[in-house]
Amino acid sequence: MRSSATAEDLPGASFAGQQETYLNVKGIEELISSIKKCFASLFTPRATVYREEKGFKHDKVYLSVAVQKMIPAKASGVMFSLHPVTGDKKVVVIEASWGLGEFVVQGRITPDEYVIAKSDLKIISKKISDKQTMLLAIPEGGTEEKQVPTEQQKVQCLNDEQIKELTRYAIGLEDHYKIAQDMEWALDSTDNSLYIVQSRPETVWTEKMKEDIFTVKKETKNIRERVEPKTERKRLLSGLPASPGITAGQVHVILELEKSSEFKQNEILVTGMTSPDWVPIMREAAAIVTDSGGMTCHAAIVSREMGIPCIVGSREATKMLHTGQYVTVDASRGIVYEGILAEALEPKPTLEEIPVPERPVGPSVALSAEAPVTGTKVYVNLGIPERAKEASRLPVDGVGLMRMEFILATYIGEHPMHLIEIGSSEKFVNALAEGISKVAEAFASRPVVLRLSDLKTNEYRELKGGEKYEILEDNPMLGWRGASRYVDPAYEPAFRLELSAIRKARVENGLRNLHVMVPFVRTPLELSRVLAIMKDEGLERSHDLEIWMMCEVPSNIILADRFARLVDSFSIGSNDLTQLILGCDRDSANLAKIFDERDESVLRAIRHFIRVVHRHGGKVSICGQAPSEYPSFTEFLIRKGIDSISVNQDVAVQTKQMVAQIERKIMMESALRSESPASESSGSRRGVGGRAR
Repeated sequence: MRSSATAEDLPGASFAGQQETYLNVKGIEELISSIKKCFASLFTPRATVYREEKGFKHDKVYLSVAVQKMIPAKASGVMFSLHPVTGDKKVVVIEASWGLGEFVVQGRITPDEYVIAKSDLKIISKKISDKQTMLLAIPEGGTEEKQVPTEQQKVQCLNDEQIKELTRYAIGLEDHYKIAQDMEWALDSTDNSLYIVQSRPETVWTEKMKEDIFTVKKETKNIRERVEPKTERKRLLSGLPASPGITAGQVHVILELEKSSEFKQNEILVTGMTSPDWVPIMREAAAIVTDSGGMTCHAAIVSREMGIPCIVGSREATKMLHTGQYVTVDASRGIVYEGILAEALEPKPTLEEIPVPERPVGPSVALSAEAPVTGTKVYVNLGIPERAKEASRLPVDGVGLMRMEFILATYIGEHPMHLIEIGSSEKFVNALAEGISKVAEAFASRPVVLRLSDLKTNEYRELKGGEKYEILEDNPMLGWRGASRYVDPAYEPAFRLELSAIRKARVENGLRNLHVMVPFVRTPLELSRVLAIMKDEGLERSHDLEIWMMCEVPSNIILADRFARLVDSFSIGSNDLTQLILGCDRDSANLAKIFDERDESVLRAIRHFIRVVHRHGGKVSICGQAPSEYPSFTEFLIRKGIDSISVNQDVAVQTKQMVAQIERKIMMESALRSESPASESSGSRRGVGGRAR
C-alpha cells in the first residue's frame, strides 16, 4: 500500500516518507484500513510542517494510494545515479541487503555497497558488510525480523551481472527523467527477477550543490601546444579514488624525498607513499598517485585538504608509470589513462574563483539556505595555514582539528631537539606560533582546536637532525607518539617548545579562540602528567581554554569515565580507533574489506563513549573521514547525541546540509511518535518491496 502525494518526489521538494506506506498487507479488511491510514497520513505533523516549509497550500495537495503486488524480496536496497556523498555523476552507487530493504533505509543494518562506472559498467569497488538481520514478508501478512543464516552474512547479495543490470536501469531512468535519481529495487525470491520499485529525483546534489564546486584543477602550462589531446581511453592502472578530480600532465616518479628538488610544478607526482615532510612537493603537484595506502592514509587526507586529485593503493604505479610520460589522472574513478584526454583540459573553477557572499565571522554567522543552521556543530579539519582564510569563508562553526604536523614539516623542517641543541629554540617557537596564529586569526571568534604534534618516529627521523633523536621502530603507528612522547624526559624539552608557541599565539597575539587537543593518550595517568606540564607552561584548563583529548585507543573507551574527569571535550579519531578495535592496518590493500568504521564493534564503542562522556558533562566530536563518506554513519552519530562533526573543507557544505536533513528527519519522527503511539510500520522511507508505480 504505497501512498503518493502531489507535494512529494518533486525536484527541489522531495521529502521521502512524508506519507505512510504499508508492507505485505493481506485481506480485504486490512487493505481498506491501510488505505484510510495512508489518506490520514496527509495530515500528520511532519506532513503539515513540510508543506508550510515548502509553501504548498494544505487544500491543494492531493494523495493517491497505489495497491501493488508485494515482491517477496530475497534481497533489496537503494540505488543512486550519482555518488550520494561526493556528488560524482560518473558513477552509480548501489546498497544491498538480504530481505526487504526497509532496514537499509532505516539504517538498521550496514548494507553492501557497490560503486559502478557509468561509462563501461565496470564495478569500481565493492564493500561487503556483515549482514546479521533481515526483514521478511510472512505468509499471514505483515513482516518479521529474522537472523540471516551464518553462511550468508558476509556474502555478496547480488552477483556481478545483477549489479550491472541494475546500473543499466539507473542510467536509463536518469536519461528518461533528465535528472539524477534516487531509486529503490528488489530481487524477487521466486524467479530472481530484478524490479525497480520506486524512483524519485535526487535533490541534495542536483538542486543544492554546484557541480564540482570543490574540485580544484591545476592546469599544466601550454599542454595543448605540446601534446595533442585524445578521446580514446586506454587504461594504464587503477587504485582507490582518494581525492576527486581529473587532470593531466607529465609523470614524475619520486621514490625518495631527497630527489624532490627535481620535481617541477604541475607534474603528476607518483610515489610509494607520502608523509608530512612530503607536503611541500605535494603542493606543487597537479595530481598524486601512490602504490600503497587507503582512503584515510596521509596522501589521501592531505590531497583532499589541498583539493588535489589523488589515487592511492594502486600497488604498481611506480613500476607501470615512468618520468616524462603524459597521462590523465581521473581520481573520481581511481583510474590513470594513457595520454592527455580532452576532458581533462576543460577549465574548472578553484575555490578562490567561486563567489561567496560576504558574511560576518563568528558563531552567529547567518547561514544561507544552502548551509542551514544545525544543532550538531559542523567543524572543518585544517592543517595548512595558507588555506585558513579560504576555509574561514565556509559556513562552518570553527576548526575541529588543526594538525600541527604540516607546520613542523614545512615551516620548520628541523627536529625540535636538534634546534635546542644548536641554540635555535626561538626559531621553532616563532615559526610554530606564526603558523598557528594564521589559522586562529582567520576564524576570529570561532573556536580552533589545535592538536599537539602527532608525528611518528619514522616521520620525525625525516626532519633535519632527526636521526640522532629518534629510535627505529618496527611499528611506529603503535610506538613512541602522542602523550607518551610528551612525558618522556628524552622529548619533554621539545614538547615545552610546542606549548610556548601555543602560549605565544594565545597570550601575545591575543587569540583566545585557540584550544588544545592531546592525541594518542593510552592511560589517565599519562594524561594527568601531560596536563601538569601544560599547567607549568601557563596553559591550564579554564573558562576560555578548553582542553580536548583524541579518542582513538580502546582504553579511551573502556576508561571513558576517568578520562572525562580530566578534560572538557573529546574528538573521536575514527581511523585509528577502527584500526585498533579491528586489529587491521587501514593502509593494507589486503585488509581494505575489514577496515570499516561502520563495523558493529566500532559503533558499540562510540555509542558507549558518547553516553559516558555526556554523563560526566563533557562533549564529543569526531574528526575521521567516515562521516563525510557514509550518511548512515553520520545519522548514527547524530542519533547517539554527538555534539559536533569535523570534516575536510571540500565536503563541509554538503555535510552541513546532510546534518540538517538528518536532524529534520529525527524531529519529524519525534513529532509523529508524540502524535500517535501506534506501532504500525513507518519510517523515513517506505515500501522497498512493492512493484514500480
